[in-house]
Amino acid sequence: MLGGGKHAARKLKRAQILLAADRGRRDEEIARTVSVSLSTVGRTKRRFVEGNLERALSEEPRPGAERKLTGKEEALLVATACAKPPTGRKRWTLTLLAPASSGMVRARNRSSSTSRSQSEMLRSRASR
Repeated sequence: MLGGGKHAARKLKRAQILLAADRGRRDEEIARTVSVSLSTVGRTKRRFVEGNLERALSEEPRPGAERKLTGKEEALLVATACAKPPTGRKRWTLTLLAPASSGMVRARNRSSSTSRSQSEMLRSRASR
């Protein structure tokens, strides 16, 4: 059922909540034994009743900022960062990568504050 990671751990906790609820446990007891908040127990049970098992176990979409780069643009940026750096440089820096990615972002009429988003994206790629 689960492969590991944060999403899998959340899914497992939701499954534990539903199993305990099915056994007739009180919400407070479920929250304590599964180590989640009382609102998480209530929300998981509500999603099961209103939807189905899959809806209760799955993640709801989370709000957040719109992506600055498309999948293709992100792949291009990662490929550039993994390629040999320019002559005279030992490694790529965000300053060296910025012109390429900010051009992509500007071409789509978005903010050109890409240095931070580049850094976050590259860090998330490196941690995989």
